[in-house]
Amino acid sequence: MLRIHDTRAGQVVPVQFGRLVRIYTCGPAVHRRAHLGDLRTHVLSDLVRRILERRRARVLACRNITDVGHLNDSEGDHEDAFRADATALNLRPPEHTPRASENVEPMIELVAKLVERGHAYTAPDGSVFFDVRTFPAYGELSGDRPEAPRPADWALWEPGDGELSWDSPWGRGVPGRHVACSALSLRFLGPAVDLHLGDIERCFPHDEAERAQSDAATGHEVVRHWVHGERLLFDGRAGSDVVLLSDVTAAGLDPLAVRMAFLEHHYRRRLDLTWDTLRAADRTLRRWRSRVAEWAESPSAPMAAGHVERVESALGDDLDTPAALRVLGELERDGSVPPGAKLEAFLHVDQVLGLDLPIDIGKAPTLPAGGQTWA
Repeated sequence: MLRIHDTRAGQVVPVQFGRLVRIYTCGPAVHRRAHLGDLRTHVLSDLVRRILERRRARVLACRNITDVGHLNDSEGDHEDAFRADATALNLRPPEHTPRASENVEPMIELVAKLVERGHAYTAPDGSVFFDVRTFPAYGELSGDRPEAPRPADWALWEPGDGELSWDSPWGRGVPGRHVACSALSLRFLGPAVDLHLGDIERCFPHDEAERAQSDAATGHEVVRHWVHGERLLFDGRAGSDVVLLSDVTAAGLDPLAVRMAFLEHHYRRRLDLTWDTLRAADRTLRRWRSRVAEWAESPSAPMAAGHVERVESALGDDLDTPAALRVLGELERDGSVPPGAKLEAFLHVDQVLGLDLPIDIGKAPTLPAGGQTWA
């Protein structure tokens, strides 16, 4: 069983799933490079996917590309850079990665439906606003309840005549900043989403608005479970945007050291990364790869099933990755377990952790400086 913290419920709940699990993850805004704080969210989403697939569920995932209102000549490079970062971090590609700019028509249809159902109203300048007073459940997700007499409504459609603008029943303009996720999740996943993942800083107002829009348009609760990861700091500063994955690799560290560092901390705890943290994660990653390569030279043996069961139990208990890694550390040091059994366990678990632990199998060991090989 998988248990995970549901933000709306305010507690860890069991996730009941059938053969197909639909997951939506708020994607990158490609007007800038994705920073490590952004990437933590996507590693979380990938981890959830891998855990579900290990439990034999088929995952249908959607991760949008947020480009409406931001596109310029260099933005294609930022989208490509995000995809490169995703590959470097071993993120399994979602089935759907729609660009917002290529799906404006569904957004217009969603806004029109909200107007038709009395959840939105038009302004004289051609703007369309969501009337939050028509959605009593607003605020349940984040705890931010609207205050009388007039809570702040938000724009579903904004007038504009720039190069990136579209015709609509309310005049030429652009979709509001919260509309894309509602429209794209409904279009590509349908009216029932099992898991919605994002970072806690998007919970309000973005996810709160998305929930109101989707539920008001469909007349029912669209998302079963809202899952949020905590924020990331770097050297105690909130500006994690100053550190990119390319900065990590430029410092000579493996990009998967970032994934390892994320896994060493629980997703619901604020993570204060430092260069020392990343270097330590890099050392652990390289050591485990070296151990796996060594164990691969030993006679085969049945997998260390007890350790694997403990790892999978930890991962199923609200994604307790620190506990899972501690079990692997114990297994690494356990002299009573045959090397072949350790190998099978590490390979099995790595299919979920995604750390490329077998990458050094079959490679010649690296000699220290001045080392000599003999014919």
